[in-house]
Amino acid sequence: MIVRPHRTEDDEDIYRLARLAFGGPREPEPANLWSHRPTGWHGLVAEDEGRLVGCLKVRDYAQFFGGSAVSMGGIASVAVGPHARGHGVATALLDAILPVMRERGQVISALYPSVPPLYRGRGWEQTGDYQRVRLRPELFALLPKPAERLVLKRAGSADLPALHDAYLAFASTVDGMLDRSTAAFELERVLEVDIVDIAPGPAGTVRGYLTADRPEGEKLITYDLVALDRDTALGLLANLGRWAGIMTEISLRIVDPAWWQLLMTMPVLHDVVNHPWMLRVVDLPAAVAARGWPAARYVSGAVDLEIVDEHAPWQAGLFRLVAEGGKVVCEPGGSGAVRLPARALGPWYAGSADTAMLHRAGLLDGDRTAARLLDLLTGAPHPVRMADSF
Repeated sequence: MIVRPHRTEDDEDIYRLARLAFGGPREPEPANLWSHRPTGWHGLVAEDEGRLVGCLKVRDYAQFFGGSAVSMGGIASVAVGPHARGHGVATALLDAILPVMRERGQVISALYPSVPPLYRGRGWEQTGDYQRVRLRPELFALLPKPAERLVLKRAGSADLPALHDAYLAFASTVDGMLDRSTAAFELERVLEVDIVDIAPGPAGTVRGYLTADRPEGEKLITYDLVALDRDTALGLLANLGRWAGIMTEISLRIVDPAWWQLLMTMPVLHDVVNHPWMLRVVDLPAAVAARGWPAARYVSGAVDLEIVDEHAPWQAGLFRLVAEGGKVVCEPGGSGAVRLPARALGPWYAGSADTAMLHRAGLLDGDRTAARLLDLLTGAPHPVRMADSF
């Protein structure tokens, strides 16, 4: 079996593999062929006896951690032909893509797993959530009213930079959110959805916005609900309440803790659907250097790590994590007092799991007192969320 980069002439075979794996029409639309989009991604295929048997795509993303956007490879479109499954095709693709991501500066990698054991075996681990809640619109009408009724307008192309600025101002405060400034995103595509309502702010800014689709039936599907202050959030939520009598269900993407935890009044029972995602650290020293570390302004110290990672040998061995003067660095050396397998690095890095959780899961051994510095630096455990699926 040969694993190699994608070529344009592979497009139709890749589509066939993906259709068998995930479904879809027999004949591809041009927009669904890999080469239709020349930038914002890279990919590999597996070839056996001259025929494609597997494929894997990596989207060029950046993900916020500690307020900084960290270059991330978003694994997607992993497909293996039915006859070739169980013969190591997917693992060969994952093994091959790790050094490629490192060379491209993608120091972490995230994915939505269809087969979690496959990815756990290569160092990814469940870390964050993509959640939706189903609510009746009448619930939103019961919220407190904003001080002034919110004035909304439909966004146009000229509003997109300000809308994006509002998104970044919010997203940079929630660990796990994507930057949306990379080549993998086409910001103008937001205008293709049914509802793109913005709350204008002073001097051409945007205080908040709501994007949603109104499909057939009696359900409204929201995407982003971004608000930079309380009154804007209450106004956008109140506008969802105005669908009462027309809709029976609002599908709301749960992202911002401000309105979800602190403004919403939830019924005792409500349905939340979660699509968990996994994270892997690809290059530990570079990932530590790229991340924001707000707690490092108040915490100092060092912890010696032993990293076990047979699939990314460049980050296997002894490292010392040092927090000093508001900065955190990871450098070779130390005694290896705390032992971590590759699977532990994603949840630790994101702050979704503390060292006590990692120890109970069999993902941390050694000096647990020394390991407490790892928790202090990330503020673990806390929710980690993403608002984009891929």
